[in-house]
Amino acid sequence: MKRLDIFGLLKKDMNYIEDELFRSIEGEHKLLNETSMHLLKAGGKRLRPVFVLMGGKFGSYDLEKLKNVAVPLELIHMASLVHDDVIDDADTRRGNLTVKSKWDNRIAMYTGDYIYARALMIAAQLENPQIHQILSKAMVEMSIGEMEQIRDFFNTEQNVRRYLLRIRRKTALLIAISCQLGAVAAEADAKTSNLLYRFGYNVGMAFQIQDDLLDLCGTEKQIGKPPGSDMRQGNITLPVIFALQDEEIREPLLREISCIRERNGECDVTGAIKMIKASRGISQAEELADRYIKKGLDALERLPDNRTKKNLRDIAHFVTKRSY
Repeated sequence: MKRLDIFGLLKKDMNYIEDELFRSIEGEHKLLNETSMHLLKAGGKRLRPVFVLMGGKFGSYDLEKLKNVAVPLELIHMASLVHDDVIDDADTRRGNLTVKSKWDNRIAMYTGDYIYARALMIAAQLENPQIHQILSKAMVEMSIGEMEQIRDFFNTEQNVRRYLLRIRRKTALLIAISCQLGAVAAEADAKTSNLLYRFGYNVGMAFQIQDDLLDLCGTEKQIGKPPGSDMRQGNITLPVIFALQDEEIREPLLREISCIRERNGECDVTGAIKMIKASRGISQAEELADRYIKKGLDALERLPDNRTKKNLRDIAHFVTKRSY
């Protein structure tokens, strides 16, 4: 499924948003332009701007106003990826060299900061203070989520609740407010924007769980990085947490994870992945992702009827069935 295939009538508007993304990071500094463009040209699903535009369909749709929400949200997401790659010491993303790998950590950090700043410059054009309050609060929560992930590197004692709180902050909140702020910017009523938030939140939770599953079950060609990268970096994800609850494989899996930690990720993770796949960790994670999608669809059904509901439903199903 190609990136825009599921977005129906939004294709033209999304092409416009894509052009605005490139314009938004153009500046006077040659190197910052180069590093930012490198990240943007790597592509992505652009789910956040799509959700903004779809949220706008539930109010007075105005692309010129909505772009000042859609572009900043995608830039914030992009900036967080640059910083993530530094923290995770990741060499590739989506099959391309990361900014930190092609240049260095310092350049990558300042590139992320630059992209954040460009996002805020664009969002500043919006007069509604509610949008700024929601956006700034989400950015604070994202930062906390990143800190919690660092704190929990190689923490094999963490429970499911702790993991879910972390991905809520790291991933789900930004997707949730993308849906919500599109409606707010389009002056939809509060009930509608709140239901869109609930839809986006639950889809966002499922999206991150599926990301964690793909890291273990996908191929390098599909996910743009070597399988098991999360484990190499010390990120203990939901399938691993569930697998560690299986008494038959807990001890050998702990030994594998300990070996990965001692060698700073420079070791074969094939054995660990094989054990996780042999456990119920994968199926339990899939079941939880499906439950989140169901909650999202329940919120969707309570929204006013329009053609956008089908698009949102298609995206929800795409999230848990995607292979990239």
